[in-house]
Amino acid sequence: MIANNEIELNGEVTTSNVAEVIQNQIKDNEVLVYMKGNSMMPQCGFSAQTVEILNRVGVPFKTFDVLSNMEIREGIKQFSNWPTIPQLYFKQKFIGGCDIVTQMYQNGELDSLLKK
Repeated sequence: MIANNEIELNGEVTTSNVAEVIQNQIKDNEVLVYMKGNSMMPQCGFSAQTVEILNRVGVPFKTFDVLSNMEIREGIKQFSNWPTIPQLYFKQKFIGGCDIVTQMYQNGELDSLLKK
């Protein structure tokens, strides 16, 4: 099941172009979550929690299912120098994983950041 806010690949991703593909995805989507599954069917608890928080904040966001492409699944970890999924990006900046997103939500920082 494809969610209406899920981005899809337009071409082949290889080890030589994965960083460029990721950079373009981040550039083209103001709020983007690399996650396992999609917003309608998250495939791990951390991805589900991140989606729930973004829904509570009430800002539109896009997702990319890293389970759909192994090059991006591994490439995003290298790109951000962050070992886990999900990963949240806002205005081309890496915000963090589920733990950081949760902490920022609980202390009000996430709401302030995403609604700028």
